[in-house]
Amino acid sequence: MTLHRVASGMSQRSPDRFEDRTDAGRRLGEALVERGVDGDLVLAVPRGGLPVGRAVADALGLPLDIVVASKIGAPGNPELAVGAAASDGSVWVDEETVEALGVDPAYVSREGEREAEAAREKAERYRTDGPPDVSGRTVLVVDDGAATGSTAIAAVRLLRAQGAGRVVVALPVAPPETVEALGRVADEVVCLLAPRSFGAVGRFYRRFDQVSDEEAIAYLREGGSEG
Repeated sequence: MTLHRVASGMSQRSPDRFEDRTDAGRRLGEALVERGVDGDLVLAVPRGGLPVGRAVADALGLPLDIVVASKIGAPGNPELAVGAAASDGSVWVDEETVEALGVDPAYVSREGEREAEAAREKAERYRTDGPPDVSGRTVLVVDDGAATGSTAIAAVRLLRAQGAGRVVVALPVAPPETVEALGRVADEVVCLLAPRSFGAVGRFYRRFDQVSDEEAIAYLREGGSEG
């Protein structure tokens, strides 16, 4: 049975925004420890998920790796996801959004192939070895937040196909409807902030700079810090 647990707000000692991604990861790691959520491996979504994932992995004493999925943007509005493609070539399509926007299926198919290739190339660029064996293991999927959840859904589906025993999605912030959607595909969702008035992930960070590939790889291979 799918289980999701959501903290509707931060604790009294926590702000309603995070200082940066590392701060969000530390708070998320603390929450996971407090709730007794553990696993075998933390998989961060590059690039912005890696500072968060590094802090979570350190808090739980787990190895850090990546799970790569790439958003399929709507025609003329690339920030609005109509689906996502994972590094194994699998594509998840948000049929409801596609239908509501009247998006041509040929567009979705074409962009899905393109984003799948981009995800594959990114995975190869970030890793010195192949992907970790997740068969039968409990994995935590971590990102810096989710708006529609399309990337996280594609990541969860990829891990299911690879035989993961249990998949937990851990996020600093996401709107309630996205948490619900993720709860239908993951075994558990832990989200620190689930505001009904959302807008964008960056609204909930005081510092939300772009993370370069070089910075992200440093978190993955050696750890790192924002600033």
